[in-house]
Amino acid sequence: MSTRQMVRVALLVTISVVLTRWFSIMLPIGGALGIRLSLGEIPLFLAGVLFGPLAGGIAGAIADLIGVAIAPMGSFFPGFTISAAMAGAIPGLILHHRRRNITMWWLVGTVAVTGLVVTLLNTYWLVILLQRGVYVLLPPRLFSRLAVIPMHSLIIWALNTRIHLFKDSSDR
Repeated sequence: MSTRQMVRVALLVTISVVLTRWFSIMLPIGGALGIRLSLGEIPLFLAGVLFGPLAGGIAGAIADLIGVAIAPMGSFFPGFTISAAMAGAIPGLILHHRRRNITMWWLVGTVAVTGLVVTLLNTYWLVILLQRGVYVLLPPRLFSRLAVIPMHSLIIWALNTRIHLFKDSSDR
């Protein structure tokens, strides 16, 4: 990975931290904050697609660690760092090698798969931490994820259409 690529990944990490920690909405489930509506996964998604699954995973983990250090939303739990790494790695695994030829269906499918995995993992971590039943935590989290999938897909598609993120792979 070149210095230019590392700087670009670092910029995406910074954007993710800002969007997740300061421009998000937390909603309670069962008396505890359990759903975060945020655009913070979009830069991690882009890091994975543009620079590969390893870079996306590292970007996700670093974004979570920096976010917890700067603006914690509860105590640190390493499971959430794993989930954040998955939010960057999964799109890279699915779309990195076909980034010049991404259709809307591939994009929506990848956003949905990534969202489902991250939601299931985060729900599991919350069950461990909050000692609440999975049937209390999972349904509202899945519903919120279903609402966010089209929004994330359209934003990523619009960014790609406007600035051709995935078309021009030179110097990445």
